[in-house]
Amino acid sequence: MDLLRSLPLGLYLEQPQTWLHKIDPRVKFAWLMSFLTSYVLANNNWRVLLVVILIVATLIARIPRRVWQQQMGWLLMLSFFVLAIAAISPDGLGVDYQSRLPANEQILTQQAFSNNIKEPPAEKKAYSYVLFHKGPVKVTRYSLSLAVRLSTLIFTVIYSTNLYLLTTAPEEITSGIESLMQPLRRFKLPVTEIALTLTLSLRFIPLVLEEVQNLFRSVMTRAINWKKLGLKGAFKVWMTVAERLLENLLLRADQMANAMMVRGFTSPNEHRVQWHDLRLKGRDWLAIATLILFWGIRLAIGTQA
Repeated sequence: MDLLRSLPLGLYLEQPQTWLHKIDPRVKFAWLMSFLTSYVLANNNWRVLLVVILIVATLIARIPRRVWQQQMGWLLMLSFFVLAIAAISPDGLGVDYQSRLPANEQILTQQAFSNNIKEPPAEKKAYSYVLFHKGPVKVTRYSLSLAVRLSTLIFTVIYSTNLYLLTTAPEEITSGIESLMQPLRRFKLPVTEIALTLTLSLRFIPLVLEEVQNLFRSVMTRAINWKKLGLKGAFKVWMTVAERLLENLLLRADQMANAMMVRGFTSPNEHRVQWHDLRLKGRDWLAIATLILFWGIRLAIGTQA
């Protein structure tokens, strides 16, 4: 499927098996949540460090270049454009800034002599709120800080999630989440049903992309003259395509439900399939220890002042 190869976000890499594949899905899920939550109330240095950690982890894991090059390239380009646009955008404070010292420094000198006060020589600090100003382009400290926050947030959220899905099979994800949700059974929550729904949802994503690809090809092969149709005609065509897409997806869902009923599926508790034997091994304990160190560094140097 060409669309799956051109949009590889969220797809599982079966081969080759890297060391990230072999880590327990529960540990990887904890790492994913750490990347997504440690960003909150963190300084910009820590946010940039998260981006560096994700890039280094991808390179160390020896994931094939053909897999991550397009994903990381587009995300880095998007983050760079967000950084540039947000940096030159107005900071939104709307305050006129002026120097704290008076324009005539002799006033301070005369006042000091009149009060017989001996002032130590003041240290000159080159501080400027406006970092760059040339023509209509103006970069301030606040706008640059906001640009770094936005660009790193986009890269961290998207790429950390994609890296997790890239190295974790859908069955491993559902098994790990179901294992972590076991304490919720005390509150009579349908943990197994939730895990089954998540498994079917992850398996349904490639079918959705395949249907989109087939409909897109059907429209392209008809050589429609969009200029003659006009805006109203083009809108009708795409509404017809969207309606057909919805019908096909509902048909696929109905076929999946019928297949489960034919096989005698009545409830997840009676038809449990153990996809993976979740046991923590040596590499998993090492990843947990590294995660503790990760949070220790975050609390020590990553907290926003």
